[in-house]
Amino acid sequence: MKREPITMQVDYTNWANELAKPITDRSDYYQTEEDVQYSRVAARILGAGFDETEYLLSLYLLSQQPHVCVLSETLDKTMPNDRFQSIQKIYHVIQHEPGLSVNRFVAFLEGAELLPKYKKDPDFNRLVRSALIDVFSLFQANHAGSFSHPEFRRVFLDIVKWIWNHLDPWVKETPIEQDVPHVIWYGDMSKSQVYFLYYLILLGMDVVILHPEGKDDFREVDPENKWTVRADYPSTMKMQPFPEEEPKRQGTVAYRASKEIEQVLNHEGSAFYKPWQFRNHLPVSVILKTTYDEVFLLAKEKAFIRPGFSADAEEVKIPNLFAKISGVSKNRKEYWENMNRLTSCSNALTIRKFPYKQEGKANNQFHYRHALNKEGLLDPKKMIESNWWQYGQLHDGLQMGIAAAISRMCAHPKLKPLSGEAEEDVQLYLFTQAITIPQEILNLLQTFDYSQDIPKIILYNNEKNGDLSRADAALLLMLSEFGLDIILYNPPGHNDLERFIDKQYFDHHLLEDMVFDLPFNNGKKDHSIFSRILKQIF
Repeated sequence: MKREPITMQVDYTNWANELAKPITDRSDYYQTEEDVQYSRVAARILGAGFDETEYLLSLYLLSQQPHVCVLSETLDKTMPNDRFQSIQKIYHVIQHEPGLSVNRFVAFLEGAELLPKYKKDPDFNRLVRSALIDVFSLFQANHAGSFSHPEFRRVFLDIVKWIWNHLDPWVKETPIEQDVPHVIWYGDMSKSQVYFLYYLILLGMDVVILHPEGKDDFREVDPENKWTVRADYPSTMKMQPFPEEEPKRQGTVAYRASKEIEQVLNHEGSAFYKPWQFRNHLPVSVILKTTYDEVFLLAKEKAFIRPGFSADAEEVKIPNLFAKISGVSKNRKEYWENMNRLTSCSNALTIRKFPYKQEGKANNQFHYRHALNKEGLLDPKKMIESNWWQYGQLHDGLQMGIAAAISRMCAHPKLKPLSGEAEEDVQLYLFTQAITIPQEILNLLQTFDYSQDIPKIILYNNEKNGDLSRADAALLLMLSEFGLDIILYNPPGHNDLERFIDKQYFDHHLLEDMVFDLPFNNGKKDHSIFSRILKQIF
């Protein structure tokens, strides 16, 4: 019998009610001798309701309904030895035939009897085969190397296991013309699990993917929501185990109302942000292009006031400044007053001696390569879990933000290579400098509430106080990537940042006078008439 599932347009308010119904009780159901049409639920439901207990209670009650299977809690990876040996033989064959097509590969599986057969339902038997071809074709499109990709063997092995341990019993126990398995996945997913759930969707099953924290692992195979409906609860909650017993505590109406008001006021798209609302978000720099005067206007503004600020469930975009000011204004009083506005900020660090950072010279090539993911990029999670990571005392969100900034900086290095340096050498150098951040800057990062006042690094380089080093430039790139304001003063107008970073990556403001040996006075010089008279007298 031919099956024609129609994906229902559910949302966070009705998905559970629809999932609990057999397909015969849903809209659009009809059956003839040759085919059956029905509505199925295929959705990613992200986040949780305002009342966490009510959300968990709804999951528990749903799991008690007939034909509802919470697959994330019960995946069975057992496999008979003879089937495992057959898989090993086929995997050995495909490694020696790099040009093997997906169709031939699935034909090998059929020939080795690694796929179940349903003689009473040849249409479904063909669907089992064609859907598996689509699954492996998508894996091939998403992963360079196809069947030689290091993760393919695990995905292939797991899918065959779960076809026999889960799909086959479902098909034999459920009259599919009257109902389908109602599969719930709760929480994180491995790559194998993502592709197996995709397979079940292609077979016409109900599949609902839940993640109370809003994480969307299934997006890898369905980025355009072609196969699943994405629906978001108005809030999120910390991941908790799937409820195996009925939760007892019930939230009050007042509690739910207060949570809803808090959500409205502190939503990522709102102009109201509570303290440390984005503590566990990843800060991402959006460098502003400004005029000289705008530097001082924007510097005093909080992040959420600046143009370009935005936030979603995972990241917060921080509009920040990265500017060099060469020379000195003819109006010296205004020059020092502008500088004083920056350096007098409570979250500003003023650097007047160079080099500022001690250059890291250790060979970290092993650490760097060990922290790479399959795409060849630094994996923030791997970095944090490594024994060389020096920031373990910081809160988890800040550690992840630092690691993600280092990863982005190394992925697209803005530091100029030295003669004979390859891009990988530059990446390794940036990595080495970024994993040893001075303590006073770490203290500054810990005070950074991403939607509020942005910490500032003010550098004053009159070239009589040392030379800005390449290690300093690497540190500034990392801090800029994290979202800090970086403003460098160079009164004589000589090159310093330009020696290490291309000018396209920072604003350069050129003032009227080039002044040599200008001492730093932090704008505290008294410019009153009385003080000038006293100076003339003495």
